[in-house]
Amino acid sequence: MPAKDLSQRVASREAALRRLLQERVVMLDGAMGTSIQAFRLSEAEFRGERFADHPKDLRGNNDLLVLTQPQVIAQIHRSFLDAGADIIETNTFNSTSISQADYGLEASAYELNVAAARLAREVAEAFMAEHPDREVFVAGGIGPTNRTASMSPDVNNPGFRAVTFEDLRLAYYEQAKGLVEGGADTLLVETIFDTLNAKAAIFALENLFDDLGFRVPVQLSVTITDAAGRTLSGQTVEAFWNSVAHARPLSVGINCALGAADMRPYVEELSRIAACATSCYPNAGLPNAFGEYDDTPEHMAEVLGAFVREGLINIVGGCCGTTAAHIRAIAEAVAGMAPRQPAECAPALRLSGLEPLTVS
Repeated sequence: MPAKDLSQRVASREAALRRLLQERVVMLDGAMGTSIQAFRLSEAEFRGERFADHPKDLRGNNDLLVLTQPQVIAQIHRSFLDAGADIIETNTFNSTSISQADYGLEASAYELNVAAARLAREVAEAFMAEHPDREVFVAGGIGPTNRTASMSPDVNNPGFRAVTFEDLRLAYYEQAKGLVEGGADTLLVETIFDTLNAKAAIFALENLFDDLGFRVPVQLSVTITDAAGRTLSGQTVEAFWNSVAHARPLSVGINCALGAADMRPYVEELSRIAACATSCYPNAGLPNAFGEYDDTPEHMAEVLGAFVREGLINIVGGCCGTTAAHIRAIAEAVAGMAPRQPAECAPALRLSGLEPLTVS
């Protein structure tokens, strides 16, 4: 698509999404990874014909399925739209050259992102053609990679880093470019466990927007890893927000790691300070002894419905373990509720390390 047409399409879709956020609570989809696991695909099915002779095992490389088993991914996307999702996320959580290097497929990263965005776009367009009263959107999913820029993986060498900021920037730029060209309406940097990784992603997105000549809405979602209320790299929720607010995100939120009920204090804090829409898409509880998720659709709907009723979130959905049944129950629970109003914060110098520092 020519750059001018792409710019106009993105601007039109952004305006539509912003209108929807003002009108009501917006539904995000559920878990892609655990939905794929339910299909119990074999190594041969992951490989398909194209990668039949690839020298490394590919089973578990879920992102590759947009090329080898696109009908499976399309079926999952459609199930979430049928359940009430307004936004479906591309199957690209690990579609950076950094993460794909584990499978020897780093050279395919750009192609994976384009294909995943096109596939989600096709499903969304087909759904809207069948349901002219519904407007649905595609979020380009950008995961944290399997490396951390803030911490050493070697306890004997605390100064060592397995990845550099520039490595991350280049990988994120390539991924985001593919997602935009494939048809994503927004770019969702999610499951942020290391804010330095997220800063590299934000910098890459700004580079891309400069090169494209237009902006794409950015969504951010952080992961609070334990009851201490901090990211894996040690930041509190407010410190994280101070670190990324300059990105002017469409939304900021919390996902993964915790079940819905455990997220309440962090969702409350983010709602109090964020001058944009807020999101929450928790796991279906914590994994049990078999690695499965036990929180029921009814219980998640009750908890998340309370968050919306109390004016804490604008976008709600599910992460690991959440199915179409979870999304349907949550959508029914929040139907008709008023959306949260963004926080109004007085101008101040807001800094952050592990803790926030506000100079008023």
